[in-house]
This record gives sequence, C-alpha cells and structure tokens, in this order.
Amino acid sequence: MASQQPPRLRLRLPPTANPQAPAAATTILDLGADLLLDIFLRLPSLPSLVRAALTCRSFLAAVRCSPAFRRSFRELHQPPLLGLFFDPDGPDAPSFAPLRRRSDPGLAAAVRGADFFLTRVPAADDASPGWEILDCRGGYLLLVSWGSEQIYAYSPVTRALDLIPMPPDDIAEGSDGEFVYHGFHMVSSDEVPGSFRVVCLCFDATQVRAAVFSSATRSTQVNGSLYSAHADQAYMVVLDTATMQFSCIDLPDQLEGRGHLYRAGETKDGKLCIVCAIHFNLFVWYRRAGADGVDKWALDRIFALEGEVLEATGGSSDEHGALKVLDIMDGIVYLSTSETLKDASLPCWFLTFCLETSKLEKLFHKLNDSYVHPYSMGWPPSLVADIVNP
Repeated sequence: MASQQPPRLRLRLPPTANPQAPAAATTILDLGADLLLDIFLRLPSLPSLVRAALTCRSFLAAVRCSPAFRRSFRELHQPPLLGLFFDPDGPDAPSFAPLRRRSDPGLAAAVRGADFFLTRVPAADDASPGWEILDCRGGYLLLVSWGSEQIYAYSPVTRALDLIPMPPDDIAEGSDGEFVYHGFHMVSSDEVPGSFRVVCLCFDATQVRAAVFSSATRSTQVNGSLYSAHADQAYMVVLDTATMQFSCIDLPDQLEGRGHLYRAGETKDGKLCIVCAIHFNLFVWYRRAGADGVDKWALDRIFALEGEVLEATGGSSDEHGALKVLDIMDGIVYLSTSETLKDASLPCWFLTFCLETSKLEKLFHKLNDSYVHPYSMGWPPSLVADIVNP
C-alpha cells in the first residue's frame, strides 16, 4: 500500500496594505481669497494689515484686488493715530510726539519705521520760522518755508516727497481791496494713495478764489466764484473738492465771531458737524432738514466733560483752565487743555473724544508752545492695485 504524504502546509499571509502618503496639512495659504479677507477684517489696525499682507504675494494680491474689502476695513478701523506734530518757534523742523501703545505691535512698528524727523525734507534757511505745517491729512504733511518760498508734501511713513509750486501771481489780478490768503488744504483719497490736490483759498472784498495743485498733472489752475466772505458774518464759504465749486452755508447763531472756539469736521460716516468747547463742555451741531425741508444747524448734544477730564489727568479745573478743540477727523475730536495760556511752565494734556461712543481718552502731556497737528497713518500705496512702483 502506497504511503500517504502529509498534506503540504500553505501559509496565507494577510494582504499587504497599499501604502498611501499622509494627507497634507491645511494651512492658511490654502484658504480662498474671500475667507482670507474675512480673517484680515479682524486685525486690530491698519499697520497690522500691512504686516499681514506683505507676508506673501497671495495675501498682498487679495488685499490689492478688492476695493470692497478696503472699504469694509476702513469702516471698521479708524485711521490709526500715530502721534502729534508740533510747529517750531524758530528755524527748526516740526517736532513729533509718538503715542506709546504696547498692546498693538503693528502701531509701534509703524512709528519706528517712519521718518518723523523729516530727514528727507530739504533744510530750510535760517529765517524764522523754519518749516511750518499748513495741513496734515491722509498721512501727508503740507510744509512751507516762507523764507525760501517752498512748499512740500511729505509722507513720513512712505517717505514720498513732492515739491508744490507757490500760488501763481495772477490769482490776485482784478482783486478789490485787500487780497488775503486764507489757508492751504490737502485733499486726498485712500483709494488713490500718493495722489492728492493742494488747495489754496484766498479772497478779497467781493470774491473767493482757489489755486489748485494736482499731483496727477503737476500743474496749477485757478478757479473761483463770486461770493462775499466777511469774517464778522455767521456763515462759512465751502469749496466742493469734487467739482471745485464754491458754496456758502450759515453757522449756528451762537458761533458768530467765535472762530477761535469751534472747529468743523465730519463724523465717522462722513456727516458734517461743528464742535465748540466752552470751559469743559463740548457743544455738537449737525445739519438737519427743518420743517420747511431746508438744511439747518441743530444743536445735538452737550457733553459735560469736566469730571472725566479731571479724573483722567489728575489735575484741577484751576490748573487746566478749559478745553480747546484742535481738530475733528472721522468722528474723533482732538482736544487739549489750556494750561499754557495761564502759565507757560505748565504742560498741556492732549486727549481724544469719540462722538459715537462718548469715550474720552488721555494721550499724553507736554508743553504746548505751538500749533498742534494730529497725524494719522494714510492707506499705503502698496495695498492698492494699479499703483506704479508700490
């Protein structure tokens, strides 16, 4: 009988798993532009947005290509106040007092990186005064040296410097009586940063005129309308910067002849307002349609700030004297106390008051021996598309 062979053992190994590469981690670089910009809206300030946008090309492209995002960001974040400029008494350059905000490293970095010593501005001659600040808007300083008859527009943050011609001589032709220059003003747009116009207002007994310099055309033009402008009357002459047409509006009756007490400005949503300081009270007027449908000034609110000012500064009403309105920008009223009017050795306190939230904030104090100009950061050209050489 044939011997039987033992059955052959067959080992069956488990099927080998097909190795797959681990899934790649999702990073912020994988986010779409809409979601990325939604995250950017939550950044605390414009300098923080600049730092984030310049991290990579895709971030920068998302910000530059979306005007809607930039409008939303400006609605949520007021232009950041970086400090205050003070005019000199002699031939020196204007001095700058920065705000120290350690809670926002972006603001601190913007202050550190800017040219607040104005090193790119040519030195003025030895005549007194030296460089005087004519206006401070949109991140630009408008500087004049009357001795050398030079006007410059300078951005300390971007270090852009533009030479502005003096108003043409023929602007005074045909004037009636004394011809008076009534101030220089900068007009700029966040959507076209680096482009601006400088408007010089002047008048005589019968006319109001304007000399306009445009950075886009690098030329001047003269435009005016026949309006009577008298300092002792209760109205203001207004120049529409879009159409370059003059108009005239009244003032509240209580402010006739009190130009040193009030300032005109705009709220956060662009509404025209007038703020007047009497002692420690702020009076706020807005334009509203009356029963006849005609816009008129209406006193909206009176803010009694003496208690808040004294608590914030630790001083007394005798020491501070009163409040003074320095400027109104984007619904923020810039104020100072008036110690130096009583004693030049006492420092002034500088404060801000928000018309929307009624919040008073203390900035700093120093000797106030000159004109004061709040300096806010303008929208950087590098964050807007179609800007050559950002």
